[in-house]
Amino acid sequence: MGGISDENVKFSNKEVKEESMKRYLLIMIFCFTGMTAFTQGADISFFQEYYFREDGTFNDRLLVLEDIRAAKLTGIGSFYREALKYLYYRGADVTSKQERAIMEQTGIILCDALAEEKYAEAADDIWKAVVLFDVTRDNNEGFAMQSALNALGQLGAKDYIPYIVQRLNQFNAMTLSDLETRRRVQRAVIGCVKTLELFHDIEGYKSVFFVSVGGYDRPIQDVAITALPNIVDDPGEIIIAVIIDPSNNPRVKLAAWREMLRSKAPGDSRAKVAAVALSTGWSYSSNDVNFQTNLREMRKSAIETIRQYGATDDSVFVNLEKSYSNNFINNVPDYDEIRFVLNALSAIKTEPAVDLLYKILHELHERRLGGPWTRKERQCLEWVLSSIGVTGTKSPEVIKTLMLMRRETKYTSSEKKWVESTMKSLGLI
Repeated sequence: MGGISDENVKFSNKEVKEESMKRYLLIMIFCFTGMTAFTQGADISFFQEYYFREDGTFNDRLLVLEDIRAAKLTGIGSFYREALKYLYYRGADVTSKQERAIMEQTGIILCDALAEEKYAEAADDIWKAVVLFDVTRDNNEGFAMQSALNALGQLGAKDYIPYIVQRLNQFNAMTLSDLETRRRVQRAVIGCVKTLELFHDIEGYKSVFFVSVGGYDRPIQDVAITALPNIVDDPGEIIIAVIIDPSNNPRVKLAAWREMLRSKAPGDSRAKVAAVALSTGWSYSSNDVNFQTNLREMRKSAIETIRQYGATDDSVFVNLEKSYSNNFINNVPDYDEIRFVLNALSAIKTEPAVDLLYKILHELHERRLGGPWTRKERQCLEWVLSSIGVTGTKSPEVIKTLMLMRRETKYTSSEKKWVESTMKSLGLI
C-alpha cells in the first residue's frame, strides 16, 4: 500500500548499481551475523551502526530496515523507536520529492514494526509521525499517517483519542473538490476511523458517524459504517445529540436513528432515543420533499420501537397523538403511520395509552353521529376498536362508549360487529 512507485523515485543507472552494491554488502554481512542475531536475542549492533551513520542517505536507512524486517527479528522495539526519532532528526535533510517519498516509506515500516512489537513506550513518537506525515502538509501521500494512526490503535494509546477526533473533525469539515487531495485525505480518514474503532471509546463515535454520512467516496463511508457498532454498544446519548441538533438535516437525523437501531443498545435506551426521534420528527419543519420523507420514515420507525420497548415518559403520548391526528386531517394521510400509532398504544397498555385510544374512539363516535363519515373514518374505527380489544382495559369511559355504539342505529351492521368483537375481547358480552 505504501510502496514507492517508479513514478515517485527514479534512479540513474549509476545510482541503481550503487544501491544494488549496498544491498549486496548488507546481505553478505547479514549472512555472517544473522546466526548471531538469532541466537543472542537479535543483536543488531551492525545494523544500528549502519542506520545511524551521519553520512547515510535516506535510501541507506530504508535498505537497512527492509533487511531487518525480512529477517523477521523480534524484541527490538527500542531500536525501532530510536530509528523513528532519528528519522525525524534527519527530516530537515530532505532536498527532493524522491527523498520525501523514501522518508514516508521508512516511517511506514517503523510504525508498523512498533505496532507488531507492542512497544507502547513509543506512542508519543508515533504521534509525532502522525503530525509529520499529516496529509495537510505538502508532499505527504497519507500512507505513513495512516500507518502511524493504526499503530496507535494497536498499541491502545487512548490518551491520543482527543487529538485523533480533532484531526477527523477537521477532515470532515473539508471540501474535497481536488481529486488528488481527496485521495490523500481519505487515506488519513481511514486511519482515523480504524484507530477509533480499535479504541472502543464513545468519544470517537460522533466523528466516525459523520464520516459515514459525509462527502467521502462510498468505500470510505462503508469503513465508518462497519466501525460504528464496534466503537460502543450503546451510543444513545450521542445519537440524541445528533438528532436534536438543528444544524443536522433530516437525512443525517434519519441516518443517526438507523445507527441506533444497528447498535447493541438495551431496550430502555432504544425507547429513550425513539421518543426523541418521534418528537424531532414533528418539531423539525422543512419544505423539502425528500427531507419530509426522511422525517416521516424516522417517525414511523421510532413508533415501532416504542411499540416494542414502551414509552419512557408520558410526553411520548403527545407526539403519538400528533402522528395520528396530523395524518387523520391530511388530505393524503399516511395510513401506515396511523396504524403504527394504534398498534403501539395497544402494546403499551398503560393508562395514558388507553386514554389516548379512548380519545380517538370518542372523536370517531362523534363523527359517526354528526359527520363527516367517509372511508377514512370507517377504516380508523375498525383499527382503533381492534387496538382497544387488545388492551384488556376496564376503563368505564371506554365501556360506556362501546355500549352506546352498540345501540346506535347510525352504525352499519359491519361496524356493529367490530364493536361487539371488541366487547367480547374485553369480556363485556
